[in-house]
Amino acid sequence: MAVATGSAPVDQTAQDARQPPTRKRRWWRSKSAIAAYIFIAPYVVFFVVFRILPAIFGIGLSFGEYSLTGALTFVGLDHYARLFADPNFWGALWVTLKYAAIAMPMTVVLSLAIAQLCNRMMRGMAFYRSIFFLPAVTSPVLSGLIFVWIFSESGPINRLLSAVGLEPISWLQDSFWVLPALALVSAWMNFGYNMLILLAGMLAIPQEYYEAAAIDGANGWQRFWRITLPSLRPALFFVLVLETVKSFQTFDTIFVMTGGGPVRASYTLTFMLYDQGFGYFDFGYASAVGVVLLIIALVFSLIQRRLVGRDD
Repeated sequence: MAVATGSAPVDQTAQDARQPPTRKRRWWRSKSAIAAYIFIAPYVVFFVVFRILPAIFGIGLSFGEYSLTGALTFVGLDHYARLFADPNFWGALWVTLKYAAIAMPMTVVLSLAIAQLCNRMMRGMAFYRSIFFLPAVTSPVLSGLIFVWIFSESGPINRLLSAVGLEPISWLQDSFWVLPALALVSAWMNFGYNMLILLAGMLAIPQEYYEAAAIDGANGWQRFWRITLPSLRPALFFVLVLETVKSFQTFDTIFVMTGGGPVRASYTLTFMLYDQGFGYFDFGYASAVGVVLLIIALVFSLIQRRLVGRDD
């Protein structure tokens, strides 16, 4: 009787199950992740060196007295106590809040309207989008100088008012009109960048939503209110936070156009920071103004996240 000398076939599935599982390569060690690190490294280094470290140094400087000789003396909370007792601070804070209350809604509404206008398939739309984006890459100083002429007594706005029988307005010399004029400049400078963000959000909305709404008889305004705006919440939240920070940090156009006047009607916290730091060389006190401004902007951003933003 012959004895089988060959071994019995082994179940491949059972053999694979008995073998220890191979350790998967972690995603952050993959070639694509390493390439991404290499590309973003210059920006990270630039951001840390020119943003994070100066911010940390500014916060520390607000607790000390710094002289031009380089000596730093710790004074604790003296700068903050002096700040909250300074009537100029409260006046600058009130001007800053008024300016932000005018500039931010104006910019967001204009950006949303232009984005909706550009969300069309028609010939030459890419050219129009480029034209609308031009103010975003224009120098703020140059924009300020242009609008000084536009708001002047012989400028085009006052000429238009005179043509329709209205009295010319001293836009930059009137305490009532100076902040709306500056807010209009801010809206003109910033709506192009916000338009691209909102337009990208609009293009990501599935067209099936609009087609179904049109079949149900919804008009254009109902489609915009019920579909576009809810779908734009993440992009709109980003734009709101961005414009809030910009409104609180506006300086260059105010410096060029009004210099904080008239009668400190445009004397914002950023202008006070510049005035104390580079006018009186009181760097510790100026840093305290900057820290308070940072906290205010952060609080408003958190409120907007609560109202508009969402976790997903």
